[in-house]
Amino acid sequence: MNNEKKLKAIAYGEVLWDVFTNKKKIGGAPLNVALRMKSLGCDSAMISSVGNDENGKIIIETVKNLGLETAAIQITEDFPTGLVNVILDKTGSATYEIKYPSAWDKIEINDMAKTLVNEADVLIYGSLVCRDEVSRKTLQELLQTNVYKVFDVNLRKPHYTYEILVELMNEANFVKFNDEEILEIAKALKSPFTTLEENINYIAELTKVEAMCVTRGKDGALLFWNNQFYENKGYPIVVADTVGAGDSFLAGLITSLLTGNEPQKALDFACAMGALVAGSPGANPEISQAKIEELMLRQRK
Repeated sequence: MNNEKKLKAIAYGEVLWDVFTNKKKIGGAPLNVALRMKSLGCDSAMISSVGNDENGKIIIETVKNLGLETAAIQITEDFPTGLVNVILDKTGSATYEIKYPSAWDKIEINDMAKTLVNEADVLIYGSLVCRDEVSRKTLQELLQTNVYKVFDVNLRKPHYTYEILVELMNEANFVKFNDEEILEIAKALKSPFTTLEENINYIAELTKVEAMCVTRGKDGALLFWNNQFYENKGYPIVVADTVGAGDSFLAGLITSLLTGNEPQKALDFACAMGALVAGSPGANPEISQAKIEELMLRQRK
């Protein structure tokens, strides 16, 4: 793909409200990725489900106004729109209490979803949506296409099994972990190794995954692309909260890689994007290209 082609991205999974102590914000990792990719110039759409309630109506109206294709966000009478209680520690790191069942646990397969995925350049999906059999089976069917598949590992206890994680990795062209996630999964898969590089190679040999990245919080990220490693050591930022930072990192990285940028340049861009989101409250702050370039330039000096 070249820089002139507009990337067509489909995200599958949870759309919900992140509920903080004194406010609530629209979120869900796949939705965050789709919204950020839209802001980076991609045609983005979301496949999900909300309840026939006020929370669901506001989500659809808001993301539509942000330019996201919402026709494949189903509306159900049987389950409420998703809610997640977000607890922030003193450093701004988040833990989550995820309500079950929610509408996004019950995403049904339909012709519109199949058509969107078949016409897309890239499909982004996570592990959390597979906690319920209905949404998991829909995803399994959508993965039987030739679209480029990006698996965003999102370990939220107790909502995953290693068997399903391996299945999702085997379907993916690209997998994103954080450093704790890859070490936990590698250990469960009997890895004898301790370093990120060794465990990336171990998982690459064990699965069909060709490319991976591992985020390391303030210490940047590691990218494995075309059998080579690329590293960014991070950008200094005062953290507001970590909600959505990894999602924006992934959006920046995938958009940059799939539009033909050099891997190191793509990784640097993605790390700057993630840092700026961590430095702003909520999952989807507005981040300009100028701010990203300014942060990258400051670090190079």
